[in-house]
Amino acid sequence: MERHIAVVGAGRWGRNLVRNFHALGALHTICDADPRVLARYPGDFPGVPLETNFEKVLADPAVRGVVIATQPSLHFPLTQRALEASKDVLVEKPLALAVRDARALVERAERCGRILMVGHLLAYHPAIEKLGELIAAGELGRIYYLYSNRVNLGTFRTEENILWSFAPHDLAIVLRLLKEEPVRLVAEGAAYLQSAVADVTMSSLEFPSGVRAHIFVSWLHPYKEHKLVVVGSEKMAVFTDNSDPHKLRLYKPNIRWVERTPVADMVEATPVPIADEEPLRRECQEFLDCIATRRRPRTDGREGVAVLELLEALQESLDRRGASVAYPRPPATGTYFAHETAIIDQPCEIGGGTKIWHFSHVMAGARIGRNCILGQNVHVAPGVEIGDNVKIQNNVSVYTGVILEDDVFCGPSMVFTNVSTPRSHYPRRDQYETTRVRRGATLGANSTILSGVRIGRYAFVAAGAVVTRDVADFALVAGVPARPQGWRCKCGLALQFENGNGTTCSLCGERYLADEDGVREAELEASVRQR
Repeated sequence: MERHIAVVGAGRWGRNLVRNFHALGALHTICDADPRVLARYPGDFPGVPLETNFEKVLADPAVRGVVIATQPSLHFPLTQRALEASKDVLVEKPLALAVRDARALVERAERCGRILMVGHLLAYHPAIEKLGELIAAGELGRIYYLYSNRVNLGTFRTEENILWSFAPHDLAIVLRLLKEEPVRLVAEGAAYLQSAVADVTMSSLEFPSGVRAHIFVSWLHPYKEHKLVVVGSEKMAVFTDNSDPHKLRLYKPNIRWVERTPVADMVEATPVPIADEEPLRRECQEFLDCIATRRRPRTDGREGVAVLELLEALQESLDRRGASVAYPRPPATGTYFAHETAIIDQPCEIGGGTKIWHFSHVMAGARIGRNCILGQNVHVAPGVEIGDNVKIQNNVSVYTGVILEDDVFCGPSMVFTNVSTPRSHYPRRDQYETTRVRRGATLGANSTILSGVRIGRYAFVAAGAVVTRDVADFALVAGVPARPQGWRCKCGLALQFENGNGTTCSLCGERYLADEDGVREAELEASVRQR
């Protein structure tokens, strides 16, 4: 078989993908930005190149398919770049961390005729396939409810909670088995180890047919288990994903009525024969087959979007402490959410999809864009302008004169000012200065931004830094006062300009040029010259 697959992200899960594509004779390249990860591979896969530069992988015409198994925050930019380079893509779950980004990937794949497949592994498990056949054939009768239990000790994450880490598999299977969308969702959970990162969640989904599904996930459990129970009017099915050769069993209890009370006589479980095949091997083979035949994958990008839509709705319920959420949710345009303890003074402008949490205060005259998140105890003063997709963490006050462009991130308890020499006895409202934070910039926790400065595009202000002067595009600054420490890519990775004045981000593939005026995107420079 032709070797034409590059696996990007060769860590804990990536090594399984590497193993399977190598066994299928299709592995061309192993790529990881961390040389220490690649150092574990020499000798294991003779003749397979090891690469740290993602852009070089995309430039290789022999690579037809790219498999992405990095941290979830990189799924969107890396998949987008691979599609732009005319590669077919298999990306691990979740497809992205926002529905709008996932939809953009699906649209791009369809527009350029590329395969976009999502790693919903259980869809390729022989036992799940057989269970779907039994349900479709009516073997279980009318389905009453499903219960999925996925628990483990460890695999803690910092950038995603347990709902986003564990539940996508179960949500994908519930949708696949029932072949309908829910009408109402509820999620409850708790964060024990890390503040605001849920370790345990219980999700409940109600479907139009009357079926209910319950999904319990935890990475704070004394043992590892994944079990799916489907209860029907005729039979009950239990799928257990462990070393037991009989992974799917059927139960047919005899329910008798004694004095108008139901009594169940349980019988021995009947094992269901299934093929002895590794699900991941079947998933990898599906990707290869789709590349060869150009057919749509069983778990395509649209399925990835559907699962993300459920995750976002469940996250909303989780954020609202188990509030019931109607599904499908209304379009973001024209609607926003404000917690009952938040104060919204009118008139002000708040875009669709924005969420304003506990004890926050938006004053009259403020303008807030779409899909923003304002954490607890956030104050937005009159005249403030906030763009789309801005995230403001807890305990931040955004004062008059501050302008936040799209995609800005404000860390917890960071500080803005709007006058240079504040005095309580001498009001200086007529001396407010404009502080502009440009698109994509990150302001670290407890940092301070003095009034009148400009924070450049995608700049990175370190936690605790005090910014007293303008910060260049893509610059990393730290200290008191803040001083330049290097450069950062749009995706956040450090940029190194050791060879000449150009560099390529090894993670997302974005290209940059550097000179005495600073850093800029190479593609932007080229487009300006063409004009």
